[in-house]
Amino acid sequence: MKLPSQKELQKIYGEGEESLLRYRLLGENFSRVYHRKQAEFFSAPGRMELLGNHTDHNGGEVIASAIDMDTIGAAWPNNSHTIRLRSEGYEEEILVDVSNPEAVERRQGTRALAAGLAEGIQRLGFRIGGFDAYVSSNVISAAGVSSSASFEMLLCAMANHFFNADTMSCADCARAGQYAENVYWKKASGMMDQLACAVGGMIRLDFGDKEKPVYSRIPFSLREAGYGLVIVNTGRGHGDLGPEYSRIPLEMGEAAAALGVERLCESSLEELLDAWGRIPNDRAVLRAMHFFRENERVKEAAGAMEEGRTDRLLQLLDESGHSSWEWLQNCYTQEAAGEQKVALALALTRLFLDRIGDGACRVHGGGFAGVILCVLPLKKEEAYVDYMAGFVGSKNVFPMRIRQIGAVRLPLQG
Repeated sequence: MKLPSQKELQKIYGEGEESLLRYRLLGENFSRVYHRKQAEFFSAPGRMELLGNHTDHNGGEVIASAIDMDTIGAAWPNNSHTIRLRSEGYEEEILVDVSNPEAVERRQGTRALAAGLAEGIQRLGFRIGGFDAYVSSNVISAAGVSSSASFEMLLCAMANHFFNADTMSCADCARAGQYAENVYWKKASGMMDQLACAVGGMIRLDFGDKEKPVYSRIPFSLREAGYGLVIVNTGRGHGDLGPEYSRIPLEMGEAAAALGVERLCESSLEELLDAWGRIPNDRAVLRAMHFFRENERVKEAAGAMEEGRTDRLLQLLDESGHSSWEWLQNCYTQEAAGEQKVALALALTRLFLDRIGDGACRVHGGGFAGVILCVLPLKKEEAYVDYMAGFVGSKNVFPMRIRQIGAVRLPLQG
């Protein structure tokens, strides 16, 4: 079986030897399970959100990036209408009839997500057929770095290559992934996760046009500016928090309706302040206030990066973190107020950053549980990793690099 080219692996991972071993094992498992000697190989990264916490679903702006954790897969068409998928570490095979995806039970589960993606691809006017796939992932599950979007974009890359001659755009793939989560997982998510995983690099996204989000790459490197990224898994997953996430866009929508618009991007902070007395839900007002100020921070941060003003970027990151904690209120759940692992990790990180006098931290992703993000000088990265490992364990602290390549089929050797 031909494996991915080491030159291509070098482009994605910064090295070609360890990653080649990973793909060799993937190919061996695919061959063992599906008795095939031929495969195509695919990769889709997880994602990191730098700024724009919970703004995408209301037409806001976001700065996000792909990260160097990814979901990889070996796959080949099977000349049927059935997706057959096996994930590393799981014995159960997932089967989805792409000619009848609506037969799959909704809500949670990988099978529902695969079925929703198959239906979403077809609703957009593209094709999908049956294929065999073996999948492996090192993206932290249920922790806010988009393991689900990474999986969705991996399967979309497979369907795009096998059945659509690679004609699906990143936005097409993102819309299919959003459909899967909205309809088959009943999760009111936007497209930020999917686009960041699909595109790669650091990007600025504008979701003002619901059907055609606009994105552009940001030519800025935190590492070149002397800063590193560390993600800390605080210890509780996102698996049972769908209703908490869904309440945020719903409550922002409640505020938007009071302003006479569908989404908050069609109004302004000034109009909200004029109308707040007509909105009985105080938290909806606070969450709408977060939306408007967060949008301003994204715009200013993009300009700061273009001008190389890292100090201002860090200030904006800290402001965003405080806004998410105090206004958006997604650092812990009201139903389990005694469990505040995200808030505790942020407080511990703040003690460290105050001690060194540099850096920024914030809740990462959807919030309520999962991970936090810390940006700090590279020379202090190892000390911070050791410090946080003392509280959450070394297996839950992850220095990150930004990955420049999004969801992709990897060219093969020779």
